[in-house]
Amino acid sequence: MIRGLVNAKTVDEAMAEIDSLIMLGHNIWTYAYMRCLYDMNMNLFYAVLLSDPPKMLPIVYTPTVGEACQKFGHMPFYWRGCYVGIDQRGNIEAVLRDYAKAHHTEGPDGKYEVDCIVFSDGGRILGLGDLGAWGMGIPIGKLDLYCVCAGVNPHRTMPVMIDAGIYESEGNTAHIDIIHDDDYSGLKQGRVTHKSDAGTVVNSAYYEDTKGAFKMNMIDEFMAAAVKVFGEHVILQFEDFNSNDAFPLLARQRTKFVAYNDDIQGTASIAVAGILGALKIKNPTEKNLIGLLPQESILLHGAGSANIGAAQLMHYEGKVPKSHIFMTNSRGLIWADEAGQGTFRNQEQKEFAQSGEPEFKHEKLEDIVANTHPSCLVGAVGVAPGCFTKDVIEKLIEVNNDGGEGDGQEVHRPVCFALSNPISQAEITSTDAYTWSKGTVIYGSGTKMPMVEVKGVEHHPGQVNNVYIFPGMSFAVVQCQATSIPDRLFLVAAEAVANSLSSEDLQQDRVLPPLARIREVSLNVATAVVLECQKLGLASKTVGETEEAVRTALAAAMWKPEL
Repeated sequence: MIRGLVNAKTVDEAMAEIDSLIMLGHNIWTYAYMRCLYDMNMNLFYAVLLSDPPKMLPIVYTPTVGEACQKFGHMPFYWRGCYVGIDQRGNIEAVLRDYAKAHHTEGPDGKYEVDCIVFSDGGRILGLGDLGAWGMGIPIGKLDLYCVCAGVNPHRTMPVMIDAGIYESEGNTAHIDIIHDDDYSGLKQGRVTHKSDAGTVVNSAYYEDTKGAFKMNMIDEFMAAAVKVFGEHVILQFEDFNSNDAFPLLARQRTKFVAYNDDIQGTASIAVAGILGALKIKNPTEKNLIGLLPQESILLHGAGSANIGAAQLMHYEGKVPKSHIFMTNSRGLIWADEAGQGTFRNQEQKEFAQSGEPEFKHEKLEDIVANTHPSCLVGAVGVAPGCFTKDVIEKLIEVNNDGGEGDGQEVHRPVCFALSNPISQAEITSTDAYTWSKGTVIYGSGTKMPMVEVKGVEHHPGQVNNVYIFPGMSFAVVQCQATSIPDRLFLVAAEAVANSLSSEDLQQDRVLPPLARIREVSLNVATAVVLECQKLGLASKTVGETEEAVRTALAAAMWKPEL
């Protein structure tokens, strides 16, 4: 039905058809339209996205893509994407080669020309849980953003779904019975799991094979096969793996391959970029924003991959002392004593646990804020909408006014981020944050929030979204053929985003630039990352000797659709 509605030959015609679908009041129809447009005219698809990023990116990616994944099998089936099943272990190289032969060009060295692979196992799609093979919408959408935001060549990208089975309906937040759905195209078998040495439930196929049936585990086999088929410089980006798998897999693979995990490193980077953006609002002429970071006190509410990644990036690369970083989980403030007791749930949480059980009340967020005195409150809980209550916000203002003059609004403006998606899961809305704080907090959100006027001043929330980081990061790595992607690059990228704020952005209280400037910001990120790669000796190819030369070369290399 949707395919019959796609009649456009120009951007204006496509936008007219899109506007008609938007009037239906539900972007899932527009999402389906865009996927059909991609099949029919890829260049027009990307031209439409580039024509109005603020309008179109929420349609083809978050928040719409979450629902699209929940219904993926019931939508028009798309050819795009390679599915690698657990039943294909021992033969994964042949699977990749067959797909590449059908969809990509073979280079003179015999390797297929693919620069970037985004791969997921569907185990933790956004905040929706295990959607299995239906999670293919995420790698597809992620690569679309590579191309639109940073000019990565779409002909040289490849979305991959690792199909290791799927949990029953209790494995996803909406309790959708995917595994028994007649239209489910993935393997209709449960995930095989075991408890790791850390006591967490992990996918058995991703670790050493205990039966000796295969030469290596599934992830090692996949990544090694990808290098054989596409070359040693291919980027392998982990996406939406369960946190229990995400951290150990990244730690194991990041030095062997050109690999990163956007949920950990990209999300950490954009959270830090938002904090640096807040520091830019308070220090408009400062360029060395990283140097200001150790002065902050940060309370990370939620201990998933996003906040743990942010803590690691701020401590190890940003030099923020552990004594300035506090983290919570469902049991309150995370602490650990010398006997190994505490409220941590894994080693990653334990790393940032407070030493010994605090003497103050530490179960409720308001008490934690009152006693830790954070200058930055970052929420990434995912399952506690509205947890930043009026009492919490008022306490945050109170502890940041200590020692200040007057009402402290200029000197002691605290940061308050609600990063959980979708909007229904946000820790606090922009309206409540600005209203309850009387415009004092510097606010950012994972989902786009409306502008709020307080006392005649307009406050425009910055959308703290990875899209400002990973496209420019990957584009830079491709262009300089980086041999690895260390965390240092993500801190440099974060500072580049914050330093992209214009004087108008600062006046509007934005911690991040508007999406309309996404290509400009991505170019800034790519330039900073390439310069850092060259400085660290990670670049196999010199892009330019100066910042101006690098920027000029990268701008010329950005892919643009041809109509």
